[in-house]
Amino acid sequence: MSPAFLLTQVLNGVQFGLLLFLMAAGLTLVFGIMNFVNLAHGSLYMVGAYVAALTYGRTGSFALALVAAVVGVFVLGIVLDRLGFAALHRRDHLDQVLATFGVVLFANEAMRMLFGSAPLYMDAPAALSQPVVIAGFNYPAYRGAIIVAGLLVAVGLHLLIERTRLGMLIRAGASNRDMVSALGVNVGWLARLVFALGAALAGFAGAMVGPILSIQPGMGEPVLILTLVVIVVGGIGSIRGALFGALIVGIVDTLGRGVLPGLLHLVLSPSLASAAGPALASVGVYLLMAAVLAFKPDGLFPVRHS
Repeated sequence: MSPAFLLTQVLNGVQFGLLLFLMAAGLTLVFGIMNFVNLAHGSLYMVGAYVAALTYGRTGSFALALVAAVVGVFVLGIVLDRLGFAALHRRDHLDQVLATFGVVLFANEAMRMLFGSAPLYMDAPAALSQPVVIAGFNYPAYRGAIIVAGLLVAVGLHLLIERTRLGMLIRAGASNRDMVSALGVNVGWLARLVFALGAALAGFAGAMVGPILSIQPGMGEPVLILTLVVIVVGGIGSIRGALFGALIVGIVDTLGRGVLPGLLHLVLSPSLASAAGPALASVGVYLLMAAVLAFKPDGLFPVRHS
């Protein structure tokens, strides 16, 4: 197993982790300030991917496809919250889970009816179609662009949450919603804005993943499951936890799938290693989550309210 292969797998893990961060950041913000469990977050990711693919197919502009996905899903988030999700904010988590799971089923069938079951594909922009040389080996430029975009979003969210008045209100609303409302802040609109921001991040993740994965109905559920693992590992409501949790989960998942089968071939028969490797790799992140919950039930980077 060459050093170049290992470095490639680590970079792939970082890239995957930052895509998970785009999902986890929005979901953990929504849960932190609104105490709202949104299983439809993966559907917003799927819609973002479809909007980007359709826009790219009509215009040929990848930048316009990104803008359309982010703006379109942001508006969709506002509409969803205004038409139904806002009424769920005051309901218990079971009601929220059941209602948003219904949205998942509706969204998947709607995409299937509108666009069929056949997957859609996007091409990477021409400027990012060639590999770049990193430490003496080639690495896909588009995957590197995902890493850069994820880091920029992480910095932007940090500045928004920690350095702006809106961020102060979001943190205060997460800590004491009633007190913020008593001070004259429209908590309903604040929550709606946070929900739409989380939706836009999911739409951005869906648009970015278009050139490396097929776009099809139901594509949001697998990534949603890993996103929930991320916020449990990192700490619910914590942006820093979402970032580091996503990087940890992304690297563990990618190395497990890329490296573990090869290691098992050293100690097991080829047939047994081929069967056991993918199975063990697929449960690696869940074993990680179980270990974190056993020793740090609040996650690795829990929110600390002052």
